[in-house]
Amino acid sequence: MGEATGVERVYRRRRRLPRRYFLVLAAIVGGSYLRIYTDDTGLRVWGSLLFGLLFLIILVMVPLNQYRAHTRITAQGVTAQWALRARTWAWREVYGIRVERVPGGTSGVTYPDWVVYLYDFDGRRFPLPQLNNWQLDDPYAEITDICLTAVPYRGFDWELRPAVEEQIVRRIARRKTWSMAVGLAIAVVITAVVAVLVSH
Repeated sequence: MGEATGVERVYRRRRRLPRRYFLVLAAIVGGSYLRIYTDDTGLRVWGSLLFGLLFLIILVMVPLNQYRAHTRITAQGVTAQWALRARTWAWREVYGIRVERVPGGTSGVTYPDWVVYLYDFDGRRFPLPQLNNWQLDDPYAEITDICLTAVPYRGFDWELRPAVEEQIVRRIARRKTWSMAVGLAIAVVITAVVAVLVSH
């Protein structure tokens, strides 16, 4: 649980990342580097540069996400401090705070199974740092307690609003479409670059 006094609480990193997280990360990074380094084409040069940049980003972002990122709950609202930026919502701007299961086969290994999102009245969602099943024993109980305690500060209940729910569904569908499009585009670019390098 966060450092709490009534509604006031702060959720910071309280547990280390699971060992399997680093094992999987090391396997992916090591396998990629080995593939690049043993290649006889120009892939070795460009791949090494890209690999170095990616590795540098990982070395910077993982510690920042672990030690700087946190969520603060106060009588005024919710503040999410991510690795590089922060955002605060007054309680009247918060439509809902929900615990959701992370889709995909790598959840629980490279990412928590359950994470917490804040939704605004436009149907947009934002992840709340350190509120997940890796850092909390029972995310559902924690969020239920936050929502109940925050009702007096909101001035209204946590009732569902059909118009906002429709916006949420639309945004989820749009996000999935964009994710698939971006993933496909990246795969096409990588395949094309490798094909050009191999042909030379």
